[in-house]
Amino acid sequence: MARKRYGSRRRRRGRFTFLYKLLSVLIICAAIVAALTLFFKVENIEVIGESRYSEAAILEAAGVSAGDNLYLLNKYTVSANIYQQCPYVQDVRINRQPPDTLVIEVTECSAVAAIAQNGSYWLISPQGKIVEKKTTSDLPRVDGCVLVDPAVGSWVEMEEESDKTELCALLAALENAGVMDQMGGIHLDDAGMVVMDYADRFTVELPRGADYAKKLYQLSSAISQLETNETGTFNMNDEEKTFFIPAK
Repeated sequence: MARKRYGSRRRRRGRFTFLYKLLSVLIICAAIVAALTLFFKVENIEVIGESRYSEAAILEAAGVSAGDNLYLLNKYTVSANIYQQCPYVQDVRINRQPPDTLVIEVTECSAVAAIAQNGSYWLISPQGKIVEKKTTSDLPRVDGCVLVDPAVGSWVEMEEESDKTELCALLAALENAGVMDQMGGIHLDDAGMVVMDYADRFTVELPRGADYAKKLYQLSSAISQLETNETGTFNMNDEEKTFFIPAK
């Protein structure tokens, strides 16, 4: 009987120990939450990198104000709000600087091409973000594709996923190569290649899925060997060779 009572006491002590530890954890968590709630209030908000949008416009879109808690605010929600309401913002970084400063750093983009659909022109950034909707546009036109539910502030979606993939890859390569200003129209009609109007002188045929950065380097090298008044078509479907067909 004594052994049974001893075993029962051990089990009770074990349960009390577990409850004590659980209670201690809950008290610590409550203390942390209370500290976060009472302290670390946002007093200073810095906006870095704005140009097209004013600091006031960025702050209004962010939905953050003095008195908000520095650590309890959801920085992903803040970023999403800015992306949506300020379409020309390409990247947002939210940095907390205790005890009371929040830094919002924005990087803006530009419109480099337009996709015409249903009487409107959807202007897109080099990264494929829809930044504006207009009734007219003098930007290079992208055709041979169909946008799906286009909306300003969203990313390009197309009926053919491959069209989106090729367009975004080509625009990124053009931007990285620093030759975006040479771009004319981009044509996605052909299932096997992307056709580009380039430098107001050339038609460039590129195989889909190509290394566009490499192809643009090859294109630049080929153009440098031509006379300044020559025009024509570059067929770049071969992996290594570039064929130039002069205009008649």
